[in-house]
Amino acid sequence: MNRRKLVAGLAILAAPALIAASQALPRALQQAQPGLWEISDPSGDRRTQRICFRDLSAMAQVEHRGRQCTRVTIKDDPRLAQIHYTCVGGGFGRATLEPVTPRNFRLVTQGIDGGLPFHHTLAARRVGNCSN
Repeated sequence: MNRRKLVAGLAILAAPALIAASQALPRALQQAQPGLWEISDPSGDRRTQRICFRDLSAMAQVEHRGRQCTRVTIKDDPRLAQIHYTCVGGGFGRATLEPVTPRNFRLVTQGIDGGLPFHHTLAARRVGNCSN
């Protein structure tokens, strides 16, 4: 078997595991609950927003909220999750989510949106259930 066929075969075998790993909720988010979260900027540069997160890993793409993005967990630790995402039509980012408590997270996010770079350190706090 030549080397290319071997590499291709291993890639095919590994693909389901990589897809499952990218879709699993990172361990740092597993103690938290989906629901209505308040995202605030302690520096005061951005206004506070209330966002319904049914999938907590979507918190990573708060800058690209509502866009269709592919997320991949690149660090999965009980004390820290790092998620990289790429959006359809452009834009990407990387977010680090650190639980302070199951209802509070520190969120550091950076990337490109609309052709411009961004970098934010935000606070996320669960404030209730989603309305729908």
